[in-house]
Amino acid sequence: MDHSAKKNQDVIRRFTWEIASISVHLEELRHFWARTLGISGPQWMIIMALADLDKGEGVPVNAVSKLLHVDPSFVTTQSKLLEKKGFVRRKTSTEDARIVNMSLSDKSYKHLANLASKQETLNEFIFQEFSAGEINDLTAKLASLKKRLEKACMKVAVDF
Repeated sequence: MDHSAKKNQDVIRRFTWEIASISVHLEELRHFWARTLGISGPQWMIIMALADLDKGEGVPVNAVSKLLHVDPSFVTTQSKLLEKKGFVRRKTSTEDARIVNMSLSDKSYKHLANLASKQETLNEFIFQEFSAGEINDLTAKLASLKKRLEKACMKVAVDF
């Protein structure tokens, strides 16, 4: 391996460590926000997914599981717990009884509204070095990298 190839591998290794570290810190923040509601980190992620995906009709379990990269049965179990705590509504689809649509309760919307200014302040602190365009560009690059990583995972699964 020549010098530039080794240096490139070192940069890639450093990059992957930085991404892993970012993931750990994001997980810590998720757990912090979840604790404010008395729920788990994964339950917080379900609430966030519903907040992002729901356009007024509810969101099918499969859509949430796909976004979070978890098994639909996990979302079903956790959403039932969230329903018992009054954070989520679950309703069987009128078109297909196999589909359960989930939506946030008024209680969830009130909690999220109360947390919004704290989250905005934190996001301003986290992203203060970036313009909106830079954040957009970085997000697009990371989305492209994510797709390539998904393909790499499939390739590794087939090759081994």
